[in-house]
Amino acid sequence: MSKTVKVLAIVGSLRKDSLNRVLVETAAEVAPAEMDILIYPLNDLPMYDWDLEQEGMPQEVVEFHQAIDATDAMILATPEYNGSYSGVIKNAIDWASRGSSRLAKRPVVTMGGSPGSLGGTKAQEHLRSVCLHRGMYLLPSPTVAVPHFNKKIEDGHLIDEKTKEFIGVQMAAFYDWILRLQS
Repeated sequence: MSKTVKVLAIVGSLRKDSLNRVLVETAAEVAPAEMDILIYPLNDLPMYDWDLEQEGMPQEVVEFHQAIDATDAMILATPEYNGSYSGVIKNAIDWASRGSSRLAKRPVVTMGGSPGSLGGTKAQEHLRSVCLHRGMYLLPSPTVAVPHFNKKIEDGHLIDEKTKEFIGVQMAAFYDWILRLQS
């Protein structure tokens, strides 16, 4: 019997119709059955502010920390804004790194999709650098960067079978990566 792993997925876009939310939802659909993926909403997470932290961690941050601590690994899905990852992801990482080393040694995978022809590769490059700085264990490959992603979605669902297959390959590799790091 295979071990079930819990994965927290965060999406670096707050848009209701976020392309990267569709990406994470697809990952949850095509992931191995032993991966329990929870998509965590970041809409209520306040902007990082040291003064807020000193007054006592805001309840939204405490809940975010608890969600991370209750999982084995993370998926970080980011759009590309101005050649880098989103402020939403940056803010989440800033809060997650406060109060403990909960991000260190945590298995993580990045992914992204965009309307552009590079699929958010620059954003992931920068995001992966920050993950390494935090001591996270990044899945080396495959990485998912979906170009012209908006043209591969219909009614809020990914319709491109090749892209679905590739996301499935990444999720299978990520599952193996998590198990390898746990042993």
